Amino acid sequence: MIPAAVVTVSTRASSAVRADTAGPAIVAELIRGGFSCDEPVVIADGAENVERALWAELAGGARLIVTTGGTGVSPTDETPEGTARVITRELPGIAEELRRVGVTETPGAMLSRGLAGVVDPIAGITTGALIVNLPGSPKAVASGMRVILSVAQHVIDQLVGEDHS
Repeated sequence: MIPAAVVTVSTRASSAVRADTAGPAIVAELIRGGFSCDEPVVIADGAENVERALWAELAGGARLIVTTGGTGVSPTDETPEGTARVITRELPGIAEELRRVGVTETPGAMLSRGLAGVVDPIAGITTGALIVNLPGSPKAVASGMRVILSVAQHVIDQLVGEDHS
């Protein structure tokens, strides 16, 4: 099974003020989709925290990392900024599709600034990975995971030089 990881970005969840419901839902979907995945890592908001968490998951072998939270317009929503420091190449079509699907559920989905992209293989660090930012709402997670799982295996295969299917 391909290793995956989930990073929940929420200052309130990281300080136990609020329960993390989105992260466990993503883990369940990843496992149903055939990935191996541990419990979510819960971190406080902030670009530096996101960057650090992503590098740690890559170093741990994750080939797919899904973040949840911190994609909006609040001053503390810096998940895309932290993600941009890690990804090698953006995959804007995934982020666009996540917003397109989300808008069918709530107009607020067009405010998501989430990114999707790949980290190319880096000797001694990673064999390559797909990273996707999801909003923090359980509804956005449910619809977003369908989008992610529809392309994740193909992206991961491509990172190691597999032919297009």
